[in-house]
Amino acid sequence: MFFDPETWVAVAFVILMVVFGYLGIFKSAMSALDKRAERIKAELDDATRLKQEAAKVLADYKARSASAEREAADIIANARSEAERIATEAKAKMEDFVARRTKTAENKIALAEAQALADVRAAAAEAAVQAASTILSQSVKGQVADDLLAKGITEVRQKLN
Repeated sequence: MFFDPETWVAVAFVILMVVFGYLGIFKSAMSALDKRAERIKAELDDATRLKQEAAKVLADYKARSASAEREAADIIANARSEAERIATEAKAKMEDFVARRTKTAENKIALAEAQALADVRAAAAEAAVQAASTILSQSVKGQVADDLLAKGITEVRQKLN
């Protein structure tokens, strides 16, 4: 039994453990392990806290994103309604403009027709006066002819104008 190597390994192990116990290595090893456990626990707590903060930031981002999308949709809807209103107003203004221009053109045409009719009547009256003057001056002579001529010219002008 004293010649077996396993026995000597066991005795050396027991002696080593007694020396470690006497020197307080177990306590320092245990305290080092406790400190490491505390540090790992603190790191896990920090990781949990960071995860919760990241979740809050993500939720805030999603809320802001949804708000921005709603705001963009509102802006687009307002722009469409404003464009439709402007198009309706422009159409109404264009129709009013066309109607006024048409009425103005019709008034100018009517005025031109009236002026042309007056010009034709004046030209016809002048021609009739000239013709009557020529005929009467050839057929009637003297003071009576002059009176008849003036009276006839006045009557023709009044009737034709």
